[in-house]
Amino acid sequence: MKTERSMTTTSSNALHIGVIGLGAMGKGMASSLRRAGHHVGVCDVRFDAAEAFAKEGGTAHKTPADLAKHVDIIVSVVVNADQTEQVLFGEHGATSHMKAGSLFIMCSTVDPNWSVALEKRLNDIGLLYLDAPISGGAAKAASGQMTMMTSGQAAAYAKAGNALESMAANVYKLGDRAGYGSKVKIINQLLAGVHIAAAAEAMALGLREGVAADALYEVITNSAGNSWMFENRMAHVIKGDYTPLSAVDIFVKDLGLVLDTARATKFPLPLSATAHQMFMQASTAGHGREDDSAVIKIFPGIELPQASS
Repeated sequence: MKTERSMTTTSSNALHIGVIGLGAMGKGMASSLRRAGHHVGVCDVRFDAAEAFAKEGGTAHKTPADLAKHVDIIVSVVVNADQTEQVLFGEHGATSHMKAGSLFIMCSTVDPNWSVALEKRLNDIGLLYLDAPISGGAAKAASGQMTMMTSGQAAAYAKAGNALESMAANVYKLGDRAGYGSKVKIINQLLAGVHIAAAAEAMALGLREGVAADALYEVITNSAGNSWMFENRMAHVIKGDYTPLSAVDIFVKDLGLVLDTARATKFPLPLSATAHQMFMQASTAGHGREDDSAVIKIFPGIELPQASS
C-alpha cells in the first residue's frame, strides 16, 4: 500500500525527530523534515556536519544517547547493520536514553532477518520500530522526493505521524511487521547492481570497438536498450568523474545481502552472482570507494574518457 503525502505540518502536530547519519541521503532527509516544520535534532560522527545543519535550524548532538533525550522518533541513516547496532546499543547508544514508546526508523540496507530480530529486541525494551529502507539518491532525498519501503506494526506507523511523508514522496507500507521493507529493498538493489554492471559492460564493449563514448551514450539513451542506471552512471564515465555518490563497496555489500537471502532457500540468482563478482573485482583493484560506475575499470584493453582539466 502506498500512502499519500500529508499536508504541511502545523505547530500543533510538529514532531521532535532525530536524524543520525548526515551522509548523501541523511542530510537531505533531515532538511526535508525541517522544511516540513518538524523539530529536528541531528547526530553524525563528523560533529562539524551536525553543527552546519543546525545553523539553519535544529540542534546538533555529539552522541546518539544525547540526541535520544530530546526526541520521540529517531531516523537512522547509517551504512549497514553493524553501524545501526552501534547507534542503538554501542557506547553512548540511543537506547540508553530513549523514552518508552519512542520510535526507531531504520533506513539502511540490511539482512531482512536481522531487521526482524531488531524489531523484537526493541519491542522487548518498550520501543517501537519501523523497517524503512530508502531509495532515490541524494538529490531526491534533499527535495523530499525519494522512496521509502516500510513495514512494521500499526503502533509504529501511528507514532510516526506524517514523518515518513515529510521525507519521501513515495511511502510504501508493505507489511505489519519488520522484514518486508528490507526484502523489497534488496530486490531493488539486485536490479540496480545488475543494471550498473550491464551498463558498464555495454560501454566497455563500445569503447573496445572504437565507438565514441558520447555518441554511444546518446544513441543508447534514446533507444530501447536504455535504463535509468545506464543514463545516470555512464554519464559519470563520460565525464571521467568517479566522485562517489554511491560507491562500488556499497554494491559489494548489497549484492552480498541479495545472494545470502537467496542462498538460504537455495534460490539461484546467476545475474546477481556475476554482478557481485564484478563489483568485488573492482573493489579488490582499489576502486571500492569510487563511484559505483567505476566497475567499468575492470575491463581490459579500453581507454576510458578522462576528466576535463
